[in-house]
Formats: sequence, structure tokens, C-alpha cells
Amino acid sequence: MVAIKLSATAFVRRKSGEGFRQRASYASLPLSARFAAAATLALALWLSGSSPATAASNKVRITSLSDVAFGTIPSLAVDAVRSQSVCLFADTSTNGYTITATGTGPAGTFELTSGLAAMPYEVEWSSSAGQSSGIQLTPNLPLTGQVSPATHQTCNNGPATSASLILMLRSSALSSAQAGTYNGTLTLIVGPE
Repeated sequence: MVAIKLSATAFVRRKSGEGFRQRASYASLPLSARFAAAATLALALWLSGSSPATAASNKVRITSLSDVAFGTIPSLAVDAVRSQSVCLFADTSTNGYTITATGTGPAGTFELTSGLAAMPYEVEWSSSAGQSSGIQLTPNLPLTGQVSPATHQTCNNGPATSASLILMLRSSALSSAQAGTYNGTLTLIVGPE
């Protein structure tokens, strides 16, 4: 079993630095009054256990994860989506694997926080590379039945990437968020199936 820890940071503020809540008249607001949001994912690879876990980790491997930045969000009426193609290798009889995601919100929910303020986000997974949507992951619940087309542990041969990780900030969450710097951690656990 391999666990990947992703730390996410999102900034939500006016360009003037003041807090802002969206109202029905959002379209009439000047660009300088619109939210800017950025998220960064810092990655750390965790292998749990001793020799048996190391052996199991040779069955599945995820690589090619990188930091994500949402940048300036020009409209709160549209969901902010960022996806990245990753290499997920599964050395099983069916090339099958499971993926489980856990956030830092209550009971492992996907949540970014700024002081006492919280902003939810969504995580989707696709077993195909280059996707901007996929199957929505439920915190702490393995997504089963995934199959990897990767032929090499780090995708050096065959397809360069084999799956997509999609992160989404819903427009409803962005428009109701308080100004602040939002942080959170997403942990991905991949297992052979």
C-alpha cells in the first residue's frame, strides 16, 4: 500500500485585501473586487509498514504528482477545476488497483481551513490520463475496480501517464468563503486489487 500526502493551500481575498462575500450583483463588481484563489499541493510519499508493506508497494506505485495552482479565478459563477495526469502503475493479474482519499476536515472530509473558516473542495479520479472530470471520491472510502494501462512503474516505457487527479472548488464554496489563507492536506492511498 502506498500513501501520498498532498498539502493544499488556497488564498481567497480581494485584490484590495478586504474580505468580500458574493451578492446577486456580482456581475457588476469591478475586476479588482473579485476573488483571487490559489492552491498549492506539496507532495510527500509515504510507505507504511516493514518488509511486507515494501513488497506490497512494488505492486502499485503513483508518480508524476505535481503542485497545483488555481491562480486568479475570474468568475465565482463557475467551478474552479484543476487536473493533473499522473502515472499509476499496478502489477496485479488484472492491473487493478484501489484509491482512497482522505482530507483534513472532520472525519477526513475534503476541507481547506483559514482560522475557524472552512471551504470544502471535491476530489475526482479517472483511470485515464488527460481528463478534467472523473468519479467523485468519498473521503475514506476506497474507489475499487480501477485498471491501469501503465506498463512501467514510473511510466518510462509505454504511456507517459495513466490516470487523472481532479480537484474542484465549487462556485458555491468560493462565493461564500471568507477572506483568508486556506490550508489543508489530501492523502491518497493506493492499493493493489
